[in-house]
Amino acid sequence: MLAKKGRGKEAKLCFMGHVLMENRNGLVVDVALTQATGTAEREAALGMLQKVPGRRRITVGGDKNFDTKDFVTSCRSMVVTPHVARRDTSIVDGRTTRHAGYLVSQRIRKRVEEIFRLGQDSGRVSQTEISRSGA
Repeated sequence: MLAKKGRGKEAKLCFMGHVLMENRNGLVVDVALTQATGTAEREAALGMLQKVPGRRRITVGGDKNFDTKDFVTSCRSMVVTPHVARRDTSIVDGRTTRHAGYLVSQRIRKRVEEIFRLGQDSGRVSQTEISRSGA
């Protein structure tokens, strides 16, 4: 599919790379490569979260693109607390945002970009056009 990285940019044939990162140490837990669509980030995140072992409640950080009713309710049904950035009409309420862990997740989630930067710096990712997303 053709995808744009921003307004006014040209559309290119590309795939999206997705990374699930553990917050405490910044370790990569899972990776996925999907076709670039408007819902690929959320679908890849849900698929990767389903593969996380254990029964304890976990949290997932994400940007405003993850603040949708489908994603949040799917996370909650998997016993995953969605720490996503809130839109003006957010489904995420005070049950989630009142905890200190929510602010930590919002700060740490930006570290997923470092994984993609390391790949570009080492030359492994520099030849490919991949839209980045992290969950």
